[in-house]
Amino acid sequence: MKHPFSSYRSLFPILENTAQLSSCSQSALSLPVRSAINDYLDVWQRRGADWGYWMEQVGLARAEFARLINAHVDDVAVLGSVSDAASSIASTLRLNAERNTIVTTTLDFPSICHVWLAQQPRGAQLRFVQAQAGNTDATSLITRAIDQQTALVSVSQACFYDGQLVDVAATGRQAREQGALQFVDAYQSAGSMAIDVQAQGIDILASGAQKYLLGIPGIAFLYVRPELAQRLTPTVTGWFGRVNPFEFDPTKLDFAASATRFHTGTPPMMCASVARAGMGLLNEIGIPAIEHYLGDLSRVAIEEAGRLGLSIASPLTPGSKGANTAIRIPNAAQVEERMLQAGYVVSARNDVIRVAPHFYNTPDEVVGALRELARLTQ
Repeated sequence: MKHPFSSYRSLFPILENTAQLSSCSQSALSLPVRSAINDYLDVWQRRGADWGYWMEQVGLARAEFARLINAHVDDVAVLGSVSDAASSIASTLRLNAERNTIVTTTLDFPSICHVWLAQQPRGAQLRFVQAQAGNTDATSLITRAIDQQTALVSVSQACFYDGQLVDVAATGRQAREQGALQFVDAYQSAGSMAIDVQAQGIDILASGAQKYLLGIPGIAFLYVRPELAQRLTPTVTGWFGRVNPFEFDPTKLDFAASATRFHTGTPPMMCASVARAGMGLLNEIGIPAIEHYLGDLSRVAIEEAGRLGLSIASPLTPGSKGANTAIRIPNAAQVEERMLQAGYVVSARNDVIRVAPHFYNTPDEVVGALRELARLTQ
């Protein structure tokens, strides 16, 4: 298979001697990202403080994320993590005896589930859909769990553990029919598959930057459908959620009209610079082309793992999973270390090793990693 993005490999110096296949946890460092970090440090050193530059970087990062998901920049807020974004949304819920259920799954990322569990003292009832690794019916299981008592449906578009996909357009339709909102955790999908919040009818979507968006921890992006944003009033807030943060009026709580009402304190300026650079590279290439190629790499991974006799935890059809192919390994953390020594960066979670390539990886790197896994474990 020809690598359609071979000209970009030189932007990722680690690939000269190590195959980084861990985009489900942390993507490879690119030269544009390193340059963005250095630019930020240079401005800091030369000017001491430059609010104009800082806020410009935040605005550019928001614009790149908006472009990535087909949204308007005003519909995107910046927070410190996806957990922060979920907590801000949770604070807007008005739970009562008639509508107090939050639907999620047992394979959603624990941090997000913990946010919903923390709403129990406010009257929330959690309904956990029993998801199974490798299954392809999560969408139908979730839709059947939504009823008129549902206040919020929380779904991971791509599962952190095994990569299985949820059709967020379908679950969102069912949520709307029952009068509920949907929160989409796109941390494992944004940057690796096309997202169109308008076409898919998405209410709320959040993603951090360090995985397929090519950035670092410390920043997350929150999309809120514009007409919905105007109806939601967060109690998790800060000065940047105001109409005019620089008015410095401690006596007035006036929320911005758009998703920027979900801003809290001073945004993560340096992380925004990095995120802007990473997403700029993705938008330059085009997410549909990246998604298509990652589907090809998924087929390579599934076929090679099957040939090697490895136990695959992920769905066995590429169209039912994201870029991550999870292999069951009992001592996954130890094997992760040994893989690094052999020149492969992969990611362990509980009893699986996740092989998660990005557009810069080659089929040979995926095959090599799986063969090394087989050698270390069989």
